[in-house]
Amino acid sequence: MPAKSSALNGLRRFLSSDLVWNFRRSPVAIISLIVLLVIVSSAIIAPLIAPQNPYDLKQVFIDKAELPPIWAKDAEWPFLLGTDPQGRDVLSSILYGTRISLMIGLASVAVAMTIGITIGLVSGFVGGWVDNLLMRFGDTVLSIPTLLVAILVSALFRELLPPPLRDPFAAVILVLAIALTGWVQYARTVRASTMVERSKEYVLAAQIIGVKPVRVMRRHILPNTLTPVMVAATLNLGLAILSEATLSFLGVGMPITQPSLGTLIRIGNQYLFSGSWWLVVFPAIHLGLIVLSVNLLGDWLRDALNPKLQ
Repeated sequence: MPAKSSALNGLRRFLSSDLVWNFRRSPVAIISLIVLLVIVSSAIIAPLIAPQNPYDLKQVFIDKAELPPIWAKDAEWPFLLGTDPQGRDVLSSILYGTRISLMIGLASVAVAMTIGITIGLVSGFVGGWVDNLLMRFGDTVLSIPTLLVAILVSALFRELLPPPLRDPFAAVILVLAIALTGWVQYARTVRASTMVERSKEYVLAAQIIGVKPVRVMRRHILPNTLTPVMVAATLNLGLAILSEATLSFLGVGMPITQPSLGTLIRIGNQYLFSGSWWLVVFPAIHLGLIVLSVNLLGDWLRDALNPKLQ
């Protein structure tokens, strides 16, 4: 009972917080969250609502190839958004592809956050030559175009892996390629907050009583640096999803057998001028809605947590 009561009190405090009040007064944030929840929910339950599993060859019929959307002539039920040249339902491919794109985006942001937070804490807390070395390395990474670094990392990992393992590990390669180019912003954010926090009394008191530096960083400094990090993570999620789509569109991302939204757009682009416009238009619109809703939520969260705008 006490635990349940504590949880209810915490929920009441959250619902009455300034953040929730600000959210209720922002129609853009509300609409963006609704759109994002619908997209994520439909991707999660794709096996239940999709007309077919595009990865199951038993459910794909070549005689249904390149059917137009349901409102056009020669369309067939239940292919609402038409089919591709292999007879796969476009709507099903989008739902399953969204799962892959979201998974890669979330995983790459998580890996980039872990790397950036670790480097930022060490750099800001230790200082000196360690700080200079880590930050100059970060500047070097930023001096190279992000997409170029991601392409190089992806191509390098693919060459190091044996050919039979390249497709099964394509998602892992993409996560590493995107994360290794996105950690610098987190490192700089955490470093700036750490340099402010390390000179405060509670940190000095912990050091005086003999608390180890790793524990000081993890238990005392890190919690006070997470607010700007979460804002950056929300904003970078849309960029990570877009980066994955770009890499897949360029042919160094997900394979045809496991198509993400970027792969679907690349495949559909080959048939755009042959009249099968729905193969590229619908995946592109879906990708745009995901990135737009995430970015709008990130912009709202940044403004809502900025004390200067309160």
